[in-house]
Amino acid sequence: MELQHFLHEHPLYLNHYVAYASIRGKIFRCQGCGEDILDLGYSCKMCEFFLHKSCGEQPRELQQHPLHPQHPLILTPTIPHPLKRCYFCNKYIVVGYSYNCSHRNFNLHLKCASIPFTLKPEFHDHALKLLRKSLSFTCDACGIKDEHMYSYACTSLTCSLMVHRKCAALPLTLKHTSHHHALKLTNSSELQVDQSHRRFCHLCVRKVHTNKVYHCSKCNFVAHLDCATREGDTDETFMLEFKDKQPLESTGTLKNEDLELDESIDSLPYVVKKMKIGEDRIEIAEEIKHVSHEHDLKLTEELLNSKKCNGCMHPIFPHPFYSCAQCRFFLHKSCVELPRKKRHPLHPHLLTLFTEPPYNSGVFYCNLCGRDCDRFTYNCEKCEFDADVQCSLISDIFTHDVHEHPLILSKAPYNEKCSCCDYKGKVFKCIDCEFTLDLRCATLPRRVRYRYFEQPFKLCYNAEDDSDDNDYYCDICEEKRNPKYGFYYCEDLNFYAHPKCILGKSPYMKRWASTTSL
Repeated sequence: MELQHFLHEHPLYLNHYVAYASIRGKIFRCQGCGEDILDLGYSCKMCEFFLHKSCGEQPRELQQHPLHPQHPLILTPTIPHPLKRCYFCNKYIVVGYSYNCSHRNFNLHLKCASIPFTLKPEFHDHALKLLRKSLSFTCDACGIKDEHMYSYACTSLTCSLMVHRKCAALPLTLKHTSHHHALKLTNSSELQVDQSHRRFCHLCVRKVHTNKVYHCSKCNFVAHLDCATREGDTDETFMLEFKDKQPLESTGTLKNEDLELDESIDSLPYVVKKMKIGEDRIEIAEEIKHVSHEHDLKLTEELLNSKKCNGCMHPIFPHPFYSCAQCRFFLHKSCVELPRKKRHPLHPHLLTLFTEPPYNSGVFYCNLCGRDCDRFTYNCEKCEFDADVQCSLISDIFTHDVHEHPLILSKAPYNEKCSCCDYKGKVFKCIDCEFTLDLRCATLPRRVRYRYFEQPFKLCYNAEDDSDDNDYYCDICEEKRNPKYGFYYCEDLNFYAHPKCILGKSPYMKRWASTTSL
């Protein structure tokens, strides 16, 4: 989506780039309100200019604002002034844009100008009135007790409802991009009592202790209010089409256009040349022509301990694979069967498979694990988003040798620290303890070979013994290792190594990979 903002000379594009850039520790600030952009936003491709989606879509002029109806208010860039205060919140206006009156010294912050004084929430029978003073109270929607400058109270004398300003605008029904069904605003007390001790938000993977949640009765999917309504993660088309038209039960699944897209997800990037009958009388593609290679590929059962897949750069053995009889080209069966298009729970748009990075450099940066790669990628052109094969294949819930409990993929937009390497990124989380595992560690090869050694090295996560921390070293770089972090170990050689040392600088780039993975 393109926007020509009246206060900027270049076109702006709506995307998730500004949010995903935070994976590399770069935070962008909105030129409209001065706050950090953590969700959907507008960005300029020609200069460092960024806006929240909501800030970028504010009108240039406000006619008859309730706080100043006699003159129109014009949106202008803020010029710092020691006496320039917002009439609504009484705070100084020092950054971003503000609404000003040309006739009088009247100013409003960009966000303060859009706050309604009365509203009718979808989840309550009465209208609510804005209270313009700081109050300490427990919100009747989210159940959080804190002090807020602005809150809404029920106008009915028989009702004592009081909620945060953001909670007052909660929709009764919504659809989140990470879930196929509609979610309904529900009292948490109405959920299954026998699972209350394990009730958690399926988006941020944290326990739920609030009065209201968004819930899908079909899947027992639960989400915090903040997580479900985060800007950029709700299906706005769904909200417009189904609001006040149909009950929740009849809106349950994806829209027609989504179903059409899902049908295209099943189209595979290869043509079958020859079939064979396998075990249980199941047909198997024995010979194929894949779009990534000029020659035909044949399914083989030969054991190749020292080869890597040309699609994901992970070891061929022990997975089924296809090979080229004319050159050294190999593809996992799972990489061959990757759909041309697919969805990922950490991205709202449909992703397209590229067998080569769609960039002039021939390299892409995986926005999920933070690695550089030059093989297959799932790409979103709108957002400049890329996911490598391993990150696209990993399931939402899985078990790993490093932890005894199941791990669940967190869909939170912020990065979290991995318990196994201290890297901050997208993580899997355990609902029973505080353990986290980032996608970088979750997708490490379980076994590797290193240079001239014939013996395999196994990925381990537990300290070998109770020795002092000073006794743990990497036998490649000869520097200390943290015994709490993952390492590769060969029992026959009694050889230990950092993952970065044994795998190399860029193990998922064919041009630089030097380590031989099993």
